[in-house]
Amino acid sequence: MSLLERVAALEAEVKNATARSAEEAEKFRVAMLGRNGAVTELFDAFKQIASEEKRLLGQRLNQLKQAAQARIDELKAATEEARTEQGSGSDLSAPAATEPTGSLHPISIVRQRIVDIFGSIGYTVSQGPEVEDDHHNFGALNFPPDHPARDMQDTFFVESDDLALRTHTSSVQVRVMESGQPPIRTISPGRVYRNEAISARAHCMFHQVEGLYVDKGVSFADLKGTLDHFTKSLFGPDVSIRMRPSYFPFTEPSAEVDMSCSICGGAGCNICKHSGWVEIMGCGMVDPTVLANCGIDPEVYSGFAFGMGVERITQLIYRVPDLRMYWENDVRFLDQFTAATFRR
Repeated sequence: MSLLERVAALEAEVKNATARSAEEAEKFRVAMLGRNGAVTELFDAFKQIASEEKRLLGQRLNQLKQAAQARIDELKAATEEARTEQGSGSDLSAPAATEPTGSLHPISIVRQRIVDIFGSIGYTVSQGPEVEDDHHNFGALNFPPDHPARDMQDTFFVESDDLALRTHTSSVQVRVMESGQPPIRTISPGRVYRNEAISARAHCMFHQVEGLYVDKGVSFADLKGTLDHFTKSLFGPDVSIRMRPSYFPFTEPSAEVDMSCSICGGAGCNICKHSGWVEIMGCGMVDPTVLANCGIDPEVYSGFAFGMGVERITQLIYRVPDLRMYWENDVRFLDQFTAATFRR
C-alpha cells in the first residue's frame, strides 16, 4: 500500500470513528496520534519520500492530523456529556465496584502465544535448571574447553568454573536428548543469563524459546517450512522469511532468520533500519557431534534446532522501544497489556 493510499484509508477511519466511553476515545487518540500511532508513523515515513512528492502529501498529512484531533475532541466531548447525563441518578442494579484484577506481563503473553503455535504442530514443552553444569551448557553442545566460540557468550559463573547460570536453553535440549531416543519434538522456553551491559537493546537476563526436532530424514527444508509456519501464525499471513548463512557451534549448516518487517510491510522504516527485514532468530541442522554426545546415532537420525529471544519478538509485536521497560515493574506500563491487546 502506497503512502497516499494509507493516508486515504486513515482519513476514512477518522471520519467514521465512534466511541462509547472516554476510555475508547482515549484509545483512539493513542492509536492515531500517540508515539506509535498510525498518523505519527505516516509522518516518519514521509521523511523518506522524494522531495517532489512532499508538497502535496505534506498538505494531506497535516489535514489528516487536524481532522484526527478534531474528531478526538468531538468524541471526548460526546462521551463526557453522556457520562454526565448518566451520572445524574444512581443505578441500584449496577454491579459493585471491584479492585482491578491485573493482567499478564507482555513477555508472558507472547511466550504463551509462541508455545501455543508450536504445540499445535506437535511440540512438547521441556524445562531444565537455570544453574547448569559445563557439560550441558557447553561441552555436549560442541564447545570444547578452549574453543573460541565460548567467548561468544559472557557467562555468570557460580561458585566454580563448572557451574554457571545457563546462557541459553539449549542445555534443556541436551537433557531431553540424553533422556530418550528420537523422535523428539520439543521447545524449551525459559530465562537465560549473560554478563552484558544493560541498555535499551540488551539485558543481563532475558527469555528464550528454543526448539528441537530429531527424527529419521529431517532436512533443512523441514526447518524452513516450520519457521515459515511459525512467523505467519504469529505475525500474519503476509510476512515472509529469509535465511542468511551464519555460525553456531552446535548446528551445521547454521543460519540467521530474517522476517519481512511487519510494521512497514517491507517498505522500510526506523524499526527495520529501512532495510525491510528484521532479524528474529538463529537456527540450523543439529551437528552430528552433538547428537553423538547425547547418545543419538547421527548415522540414523538428523535434526534441526532454532532459538529466539522473546523480548525481541515482543518488541516487534508491541513496539516497545526499550528492553529495560520490561523489568521496571511500572504499573502504568504493564496495565496496557492483556491477551486481547496482542496484535499482528
